[in-house]
Amino acid sequence: MPINKYIIRSTFVGALGGLLFGFDTAVISGTTAGLTHAYALTANQLGITVSIALWGTVIGALTAGTLGQKYGSREMLRLTAILYLISSIGCAIAPNWDLLLAARFLGGLGIGGSSVLGPVYIAELAPARIRGRLVGTFQIMIVVGILLAYLSNYLISLFNIGVQEWRYQLGVAAVPAFLFFALLYGIPRSSRWLVTQSRFKEAKDVLELLGSNNSEAELRDIRESLHMEADQKSASLFERLNGRFRYGRPMFLAIAIGAFNQLAGINAILYYLNDIFAAAGFSKLSGNLQAVAIGAMNLFATLLGMLLIDRLGRKLLLLIGAVGTAICLAIVAGIFYLHQHQAWLVYALVGYIAFFAVSQGAVIWVYISEVFPTRVRNKGQSLGSGTHWVMNAILSGVFPVIAARSGAGPFVFFSAMMVLQFFVVLFFFPETKQVSLEELQRMLKIE
Repeated sequence: MPINKYIIRSTFVGALGGLLFGFDTAVISGTTAGLTHAYALTANQLGITVSIALWGTVIGALTAGTLGQKYGSREMLRLTAILYLISSIGCAIAPNWDLLLAARFLGGLGIGGSSVLGPVYIAELAPARIRGRLVGTFQIMIVVGILLAYLSNYLISLFNIGVQEWRYQLGVAAVPAFLFFALLYGIPRSSRWLVTQSRFKEAKDVLELLGSNNSEAELRDIRESLHMEADQKSASLFERLNGRFRYGRPMFLAIAIGAFNQLAGINAILYYLNDIFAAAGFSKLSGNLQAVAIGAMNLFATLLGMLLIDRLGRKLLLLIGAVGTAICLAIVAGIFYLHQHQAWLVYALVGYIAFFAVSQGAVIWVYISEVFPTRVRNKGQSLGSGTHWVMNAILSGVFPVIAARSGAGPFVFFSAMMVLQFFVVLFFFPETKQVSLEELQRMLKIE
């Protein structure tokens, strides 16, 4: 299948949920001091303020697969756009801490849902030869969103708004949320989802719209792959994913990559980046500017990862990233343990972000979207994404408490987890580059 304007448009719009995902998750880093002052938050309460959105993502991720399979990824992405919009406006005008928590929780539902639905939607439209790069645009949009959040925080801080600054920083996300919602009305449904609903004529039309060279053969291959799952159609979610252990390997892969993504410490570090710099002696304005530099490296390395993911493959990138992130995290731990060489901190964190983005950042959503067969792909994505968000919520909730007691402790733990990931990937992860989803299903022996 050649790439055409419809594939490009659908990929771009589907990946816009990633931009909001990245913006909403990173923008909190510039508001922690303002929120602490506005609501007189303790370290525990600050952890709750940050992590409440993440518990929303857990629920959003775990439920989006079932809803996406029933109603279609495109339709459910529209719901996530509405949740993003309500959340950003709610955070901006929240009169008290309780309503702020409620608004952030709603935003979390949107983040969790889009982290499942966006990659699945793109994977089901993409040609196998470039699927990694197209699904990887979701991750690119995440890091673009992160960079925009850091840049937005920095620019707003230049206006010296005062104690209400955090409201503007959290509320500005309403603009891209509305744009995302509007653009979702200009893309087609997934052809593979249409086949699961026995809407074969519509599925064939979508395949032809996207430039299929042989829509009849492609449609037949999709139908045959679904026929392998027909006996599971009426089973429960757990039975579909676990029945007769037929999905045991994909389940392990999805859970492992989702867990290790967060055990690298990426989101905990991004959420508390300004606090990390403050603890090392940087000023508020300097911390905001350093965050922009880290966000820029995140984007550059993710783009590099997208260039390499269909060439070097998913597995090699994960191995390279595990080694690099382990070393950089060990350096950060050493800086906080020795209370020396604080000037090295920004370089260690930039290196860490580079290794993470080129490997796990580029691979996670691609890999999870590949390893499950069509009939349960949304649910499989929910499993991997749900694992990711549960770990994220736990680590982000306890990070400020543990860091307050031992500045080096969290980074020692994250570094050790990357060493463990290296061996798990080396011995248990298969390579999936340039393999069609149906062929991959057969390769993993999901029969």
